[in-house]
Amino acid sequence: MIVGLHHVAISVPDMNKALAFYCGVLGFEEVMSGSVDGDSEIYDRIIGLRKVSTEMRMVKVGNAYIELFEYKNPKPHAKDKAYPPSDHGIAHFCLQVKDIKAEHARLSAAGMTFVGPPVDEQVYAAVYGRDPFGNIIEIYEIRDASIPHV
Repeated sequence: MIVGLHHVAISVPDMNKALAFYCGVLGFEEVMSGSVDGDSEIYDRIIGLRKVSTEMRMVKVGNAYIELFEYKNPKPHAKDKAYPPSDHGIAHFCLQVKDIKAEHARLSAAGMTFVGPPVDEQVYAAVYGRDPFGNIIEIYEIRDASIPHV
């Protein structure tokens, strides 16, 4: 029985930069950390890779967790920072916000790039942006209580 979504994991090339963005800019709180250095049979079996070497941080805002990984082994490959959301795989994750115009301005000033200004659809407003590594993050303001929300 599935009881809910626990977290989304993101592989990042620079943990300090990731924490500065996710905690410093987006307001997540670091709740857990760990690392392995190529010597954990358990991690190798869970992840399905050999000699995994990685640093991990779990961050949380509201009821949402994001697990950040900075892999050292196996050597990661960079993803195209301009990948379209139509590509297969995780297309984006969404953060529910209050006052989307103010949040869009704050995040833009902090260096987050967006496809444009928030689109207002009366019962909600939304727009896609990108973190420093090119991952797509939607910001979403719900204005109608009948829409599922946090």
